Amino acid sequence: MNSIASVTLEVADHTAADRFYTAFGLGSRLRLQASEAPTSGFRGFALALTVSRPATVDGFIGAALDAGATTVKPASKSFWGYGGVVRAPDGTIWKVATSAKKDTGPDTRQIDEIVLLLGTADVSASKRFYVGQGLAVEKSFGSKYVQFGAPSDRIKLALYGRRALAKDLGVPADGAGSHRLVLGSDAGSFTDPDGFAWQAASMAPRT
Repeated sequence: MNSIASVTLEVADHTAADRFYTAFGLGSRLRLQASEAPTSGFRGFALALTVSRPATVDGFIGAALDAGATTVKPASKSFWGYGGVVRAPDGTIWKVATSAKKDTGPDTRQIDEIVLLLGTADVSASKRFYVGQGLAVEKSFGSKYVQFGAPSDRIKLALYGRRALAKDLGVPADGAGSHRLVLGSDAGSFTDPDGFAWQAASMAPRT
């Protein structure tokens, strides 16, 4: 089964981004690469942290804000659980959420799952594309949402309609320029229908 081998964020200030992600608690899970590629508005993706309880959601969001992130959507209860959205200083949007609505203990700072949410023009078409690249579907809700399986130590990939994703995050859907994202792939180098670039794992940025 193929899956994401690595996630590299292209950032304007590599040193500042490294400080932020270390303080946020994600320093070893991401790669960073300096880039001045023009970009504006919504970049078409977000990274989501799934945790076990509301206190842990608050802990990660608090750490992000203390390190320089800005609030996009304050943490609150919803039909699905409890969560909030922040924007890192490099512009990457992060969602932190749990399916639990009541705390059963203190903040553990433990991440159960990291999912890369790609906003697509056509979820069904992109699903067929990724299945063709060797990714196995783990969850599927028709043309609304698809999540692919991955080993427990890797970031999972999920597909969401671009406008639906932007609405869920609380940002306008419009955007232009670079995604500022490079994905390492076990399946080789390719570009998906929405312009997201994948590189063979051996070629993906290391820093």
